[in-house]
Amino acid sequence: MSGVVVTDNPAAGRYEAHVDGRLAGFAEYQLTDALVVFTHTEVDPAFEGQGVGSAIARHALDGLVAAGARKALPVCPFITGWIQRHPEYLAITYGAAPSRAD
Repeated sequence: MSGVVVTDNPAAGRYEAHVDGRLAGFAEYQLTDALVVFTHTEVDPAFEGQGVGSAIARHALDGLVAAGARKALPVCPFITGWIQRHPEYLAITYGAAPSRAD
């Protein structure tokens, strides 16, 4: 979906997606020294099925890849399922089996 702007709101402990200035969804997280624990993802019903959740997941996980300091621990079913559909993020997922593709 074009027009989705995802930002990290560390004060609220969540990544937020906005469309035309309106909050369209968010993914809550908790930080440890080694992990970003994704606890809950929610998309406003008006934006469901438009890629908002995927934009949030991709932004958050790409940030983890770029930083290289923490792994993702998805407790939230949405983030868990998203990672399963995008195995390129398994390398940064805590507890995931190593990739067999070489």
